[in-house]
Parts: sequence; structure tokens; C-alpha cells
Amino acid sequence: MTDGSAAPAGSSPVENRDLACATRVLRTEADALVALAGSLDGAFLRALDILQGIEGRVIVTGMGKSGHVARKIAATMASTGTPAFFVHPGEASHGDLGMIAKIDAVVALSNSGETHELADIIAYTRRFGIPLIGMTRRAVSALAEQSDVALVIPPEPEACPLGLAPTTSTTMMLALGDALAVALLERRGFSAADFREFHPGGQLGRALLKVTDIMHKGEDLPLCRLDSPLSDVIFEMTAKRLGCVGVTDDAGVLVGIITDGDLRRHLTPELLAERADSIMSPRPKTIRPKALIVEALREMNDKKITTLFVIEADRPLGIVHIHDVLRAGAA
Repeated sequence: MTDGSAAPAGSSPVENRDLACATRVLRTEADALVALAGSLDGAFLRALDILQGIEGRVIVTGMGKSGHVARKIAATMASTGTPAFFVHPGEASHGDLGMIAKIDAVVALSNSGETHELADIIAYTRRFGIPLIGMTRRAVSALAEQSDVALVIPPEPEACPLGLAPTTSTTMMLALGDALAVALLERRGFSAADFREFHPGGQLGRALLKVTDIMHKGEDLPLCRLDSPLSDVIFEMTAKRLGCVGVTDDAGVLVGIITDGDLRRHLTPELLAERADSIMSPRPKTIRPKALIVEALREMNDKKITTLFVIEADRPLGIVHIHDVLRAGAA
């Protein structure tokens, strides 16, 4: 895709028409989002106060296209630190009202504000004093008038040339839901680490893995002492199968590393009688426990090494191998 300023050379009249249509739709919706941003006021802040202050969950509901948007808003909130789920208005009228507790809050979406399928949910919230936030285009409507807070989207034209298909209106509702979710995220101090807890799968989760999540530790950590005979070093390296051994002093501080390459370079008949400190490389490359695996991969690539010891207060907690990082999906 280019900047969209002109149709590709040689385009047919039909192709030119299609590109012009697509450009018009996107610009119409972009203009609507600008208008939406300019319309935010105290109602938005009151909605945030309600959603942050409840002890329960946020129930998001809507019918038709508004229902699809409501599902997305609930999913975004749930993944960014605000417990939320979607309730279908029709199912609510047939038993799912029981999913809504007095400690919850309801966010109801309706372009017209008169969606009759929402009537039972609205009545339920009024009966039990459950906070209701309405998101609608019409300030004078049943939903807006019954809500504790009405978030009224601007009356921008739909991108559909017939003015009928929900396009601009659903885009504004979706964006307003994102604005609520992200503002709540910032109020709660939601961090990248918190985000990973909700996204253990997929690229997002993998990108936020820490080295402590994948490192070898405890009995799997290859270590020896400064005065360890190289026969013991070779045994340790072979048993742990990471191609290296960390060397520690009497205080347990990591002071060196011996790799399988070091052993090959010093291979002599007298090798087994030597001590670890005679062939070790001092000041091995290390990484902190809370570092992300992508940082570990970058460090290994920059230094052209395959392992990093994970240390805290100069003492080894674990070791991470480049194969561990690649298997975890950091590449």
C-alpha cells in the first residue's frame, strides 16, 4: 500500500472508483474519530471512576453490530487488567441475568439507544442498583436516560453511502471502548509483566518472557570451583550438556567460565591434572534475572556467544542457552 494519493498507473475506471470509495470510507471514519476525541468530557471521567471503583467485573453488552463491538471491548478490557466479559442481551432475558452481580458494572452499546433487547438488562441494573454506562449516538434515548453515565458519540455520518450500514458509528464505539480500556490500564499501573500474565500464548507472550522463565537452574546449573580438577569440570560439562561450566570462588561469586572450546584449545596429556582456574576465561558475560529473552538473544548475537549466566549479587542463579531462547520464540 502507498500513501493513497493517486491510483496506480494504468488502473481501469472501475479500479479508480473502488480506490476512491475506500479512501472516502477511511477519511470519513478518521474524521469521525477526530470529532470523538474532541467530544470527550466529564462523562468519560465518571465512567472511568465507576469502572475502576467496582469490586466485581465489567459486563459489556449489545445487539447486532454493537454486540460484536461489545465483545471486542470486553476482550480488550479483560486482557489489560480490567476483568470483563460479554453477555448477549437475548440470553440475558433467558437466564443469563444471573451472571450480573451487584458488585459489577454494565456497559451497554446501542447506536439508537432504543434497542428493545436491552430492556431487560437495563431494568435489572435499575432494580438492583448496578452501575450502568450507556454508549449511544442519541443523547435523548431510553439507554442514555436510564444510564448512570451516558457516553454519547458524535452524530458523524456513516461511511455507507446509504447512511444505513453501521460503519462510522461502530468504529467510534470500538475506539471509545479502547480509550476506556487503556485509560483504566494506565490508572491501574498495568505493566508489560502483567500483560504477559494474560497473554502466555502467541508472539506477545513469548516476547515478554523473562530469562528466569526459561533458564536452567538448581541441579541443572553447570558450576565448579576455582580449584576443581579439570577431570571434574569435564564430567560436569558432559552431564549438564550446555557446552560450558561456570567457575565460582569461595564466596560463590561467578568469576569465570570454561567452554568446550577452551578444553579443545588446551588439550594436552597433562590437561586432566590442571585446575579450573588455569584455563578459565575471566569475567563471563551475564544477564540480570528480570531481563526479557529478546534482550538475551540480542546480547548473545552481539557478543557472538551461545550462553549467558543469570546472576544476582554476582552469584549465579541460572544459565540460558541460545537454543532455549530460540525455542521460546524470541527470534
